[in-house]
Amino acid sequence: MNFPENLKYTKDHEWISVDGDVATVGITDFAQSELGDIVFVEIETKGQTLAKEATFGTVEAVKTVSDLFMPIGGEIMEVNADLESQPELVNSDPYNGGWMVKIKIADEAHLGELLDVTAYKALIGH
Repeated sequence: MNFPENLKYTKDHEWISVDGDVATVGITDFAQSELGDIVFVEIETKGQTLAKEATFGTVEAVKTVSDLFMPIGGEIMEVNADLESQPELVNSDPYNGGWMVKIKIADEAHLGELLDVTAYKALIGH
């Protein structure tokens, strides 16, 4: 399993990459492997400002539907349009092509509450 060192992680298995005041969010390699084949990603929150831990969308696998949670508070600026026609990108490339949303960060203090790669691996027992 792949866990990039440069990312931050949440207990809900989202990853976050920060570039200035914009954060890119997706689900981890562990999460996609637990879910199985992703068949649909639904995110209808573009333009909305959501609080940390609010649900910003859902990801549907063959046997289950899981909520996607905001790792930090902010405005959903962009949704990965490729996931509409290629939801399997979440399985094949969770950290690049399978990203979910870009968020304008509301409060950078929340970044300090995220897990580093070591803490995330400990959480999932790797």
